[in-house]
Amino acid sequence: MKEEYILTVYSENHIGLLTRITNVFTRRKTNIDSLTVSESALQGVFKFTIVVHCTDAMAKKLVSQIEKQIDVLKAFYHTNDEMIFQEIALYKVPIEPIYESDKIEQIVRRAGARILEITKDYVVIEKTGHKEDTQALFEELNEFKVMQFIRSGRVALMRDPIERLSEFLKERDAFLTSLD
Repeated sequence: MKEEYILTVYSENHIGLLTRITNVFTRRKTNIDSLTVSESALQGVFKFTIVVHCTDAMAKKLVSQIEKQIDVLKAFYHTNDEMIFQEIALYKVPIEPIYESDKIEQIVRRAGARILEITKDYVVIEKTGHKEDTQALFEELNEFKVMQFIRSGRVALMRDPIERLSEFLKERDAFLTSLD
């Protein structure tokens, strides 16, 4: 049965790695729903956060194939329950409806969003939350003809207090030291 998985990939920062990683998904005919790349808490290590809908077996295969890529230190897959995650969305709405009523202000307050910028032509609103939350706000604001809308990729942390990559690196270093 297909469900949503969050794959986390740790690597060094090398040119072309993103292409090689996304090719793994192409070969497996699996669509990437969300992709975010940033530095991790470990110096020199970058973290890819990739969201996919697939079976458990496919998530395992994807992680296995990604780990074969040169420059990938380690990859993991998680269910949503194992992770804390958020996305950010920005909405550009025309200014006229704000002058005519306080309905947009009420929607923004109720959604826990905030206004980032107000100009003579538009207002930019920011909402952080899960995809369902940011989509629901879009649908409410679209009554006022949203001019632009963008949602980021997912950012996620493991609920487990032990950082799996750190443990993996310690084990790897201990193994390499034992070979000397």
